[in-house]
Amino acid sequence: MTTERIAPPLIAGEREMLRAFLDYHRATLAMKCDGLSDEDLRRQSMPPSTLSLLGVVRHMAEVERTWFRRVINGEDIPLVWSDDGDYQVAYDASAATRSEAFDAWQTEVGHSRRIEEEAKSLDVTGHQPRWGEDVSLRLVMLHLNHEYARHNGHADFLREGIDGTVGA
Repeated sequence: MTTERIAPPLIAGEREMLRAFLDYHRATLAMKCDGLSDEDLRRQSMPPSTLSLLGVVRHMAEVERTWFRRVINGEDIPLVWSDDGDYQVAYDASAATRSEAFDAWQTEVGHSRRIEEEAKSLDVTGHQPRWGEDVSLRLVMLHLNHEYARHNGHADFLREGIDGTVGA
């Protein structure tokens, strides 16, 4: 499978630009995983870290769920992989499969897109209990762009370590 990644527009309104960059980063993570076996996707970076490409995908499912469904939409739901709210559980993908991780991630991305599209504006707010503060949809979209950019950097190094593939 080859992931299609559409470049964000150079000129656009704020919301369109945030949405386009977020989708660009989502596609980048998927591209970093293209063509790899489950075993390759589970390959860990270096001890003691459990970081792997599947771990990053699982983590980003948690991030999408937390910020869009739990914070902006106010849904009272657990994390995908931890009923105790332990975000580190997602990184341990030692027994995970591509289909399990990608199905969960793509499901959460679908929810995130729907919530964002249904929101009246970027000024819609939700409560982030870990911060004890209300946050805007604008902040959530910026935060997710930051999260993806950061973890896509990890994905670059992980992929290079697996098969030497480098590049954007």
